[in-house]
Amino acid sequence: MNKVYPDARAALDGVLFDGMLIAAGGFGLCGIPELLIAAIREAGTRDLTVASNNAGVDGFGLGVLLETRQVKKMMSSYVGENAEFMRQYLSGELELEFNPQGTLAERMRAGGAGIPGFYTKTGVGTVVAEGKEHKDFDGQTYILERGIFADLAIVKAWKADETGNLVFRKTARNFNVPAATCGRVCVAEVEEIVPVGSLEPDAIHLPGIYVHRLIQGEHEKRIEQRTTRKRESLDSTAAAGSETGPTSATPA
Repeated sequence: MNKVYPDARAALDGVLFDGMLIAAGGFGLCGIPELLIAAIREAGTRDLTVASNNAGVDGFGLGVLLETRQVKKMMSSYVGENAEFMRQYLSGELELEFNPQGTLAERMRAGGAGIPGFYTKTGVGTVVAEGKEHKDFDGQTYILERGIFADLAIVKAWKADETGNLVFRKTARNFNVPAATCGRVCVAEVEEIVPVGSLEPDAIHLPGIYVHRLIQGEHEKRIEQRTTRKRESLDSTAAAGSETGPTSATPA
């Protein structure tokens, strides 16, 4: 079966519908499926429930779907970097199911493994535990969390071969791997597609059995929080060093 599609719009053809649950990979703006998100916006699919660590930022990532009011509910860990996300939540326009980050990742992983639920101590005694089943094991209280079974998973990887084996770079592995496994259909966007056999088997992070459709594209890779030092401070530091000279002698 040919898994490679010409673009994001083609790769999502026939799998989008109003009211669906989407699991999206990425953390902040790292490893987000930006091309697929843009295609969902273009398609106009509405009343979406999206399981993702966060919702990008204003004007980029999942934030663009919030701006067009296509998202009905977020299942997330973090709101902070997206002012529109916070505004919609506080005004009651958007449903929000808070999840600790580890719990959210495990809910995705559980869904991918066919596990309907699991018990965890995380969140016991907080608002996270409200309305959930409590059970004691060995004198400790745990709450029941449900596995996530998404209609669609959208993920971003570095490389893929033509069968969908994926390789991620650095922290882009975060939520992408569990998100990919929990989707009934998984669509992946990558920077490079290589021939079958080109990838070292031990370097593959996600087997192609989980990936149904695949696209290659150019990515913006926007920086979420750019932190730099002022140039003049660097110049003054260098100048001070040249004036004072070395602080210790080096043996000849």
